[in-house]
Amino acid sequence: MLPNSIKPGDTIGVIAPSNIALEKDKYYIEESVKLFKKLGYKIKFGKYVYTNSLEYGESARKKAEDINSMFEDTQIKAIICVKGGQDSNSTFDYINYELIKKNPKIICGFSDITSIINIIYAKTGLITFHGPTFKSLSSWQTEYSFRELIKRFQDKSLELGTNEDEHITIQPGEAEGILVGGNLSLTTRLVSGKYSLDFKDKILFIEELGYESDPNLVNHYLYHMKQNYVFDKIKGIWVGNYEHESGITLEKILLDVLNNEYKFPIIKTNNFGHCERKTVIPIGIKAKINTKENKKITLLENCVI
Repeated sequence: MLPNSIKPGDTIGVIAPSNIALEKDKYYIEESVKLFKKLGYKIKFGKYVYTNSLEYGESARKKAEDINSMFEDTQIKAIICVKGGQDSNSTFDYINYELIKKNPKIICGFSDITSIINIIYAKTGLITFHGPTFKSLSSWQTEYSFRELIKRFQDKSLELGTNEDEHITIQPGEAEGILVGGNLSLTTRLVSGKYSLDFKDKILFIEELGYESDPNLVNHYLYHMKQNYVFDKIKGIWVGNYEHESGITLEKILLDVLNNEYKFPIIKTNNFGHCERKTVIPIGIKAKINTKENKKITLLENCVI
């Protein structure tokens, strides 16, 4: 199920389904508002973006209320999550998936938002997007990420990143599959249980925040996936950003875990994750990895209509 594209004059909804926005975030959020307004877009904030009823954030029900309200609001043409955090999964039981099916629209974010965008896709079939949060458009590198967002949502481009982005082959091969994933720690928590993903015939894309997850913890996440047969089901892996003070890379840990037991292709780019350059990756769209090409991953289907 494809969401509609956006155009100048449309209203973008901003919600906080993970951590709430804080006073120190306001400057960057207002700078991001200016980016959209320059192109003719309007911005509408959810009721609970800044509220803090629990004293450690907002309640799961209220955060889900903002999600549901934005999908129901006919004025809202796309939804961007304001920032990441820790507990977006708390909203799962309170999201109205039937409402979303009837009102498909763009929803975008990364980091902890990995949980929501993958589960909404799994529960509804709506194509969702791993890309910049609203705050990160200004608190990280503005030009690249904002250009990628507009390219995907307004211009309907299928290009992943730019010609300047480096593509590295970790394990050669060719494969097609549906894109799922995002932040590794969050994706790992969707391997089993009430809210789990179907990894069969998928291309798994993963990134991780180095200062929160040292190599031992990344190793733990990947072994959890291996022990739950994720790597037996997928068609390929796309590795994104991971920077740790040790210099140990995500691809090194991944290859140690895989131990030459799997033949699917693995590629690496540095244009998604907790980094300055963030392309916009559609979850639920078929893509192709071909390590013989300069651009080693391409989208095979439209992302918006």
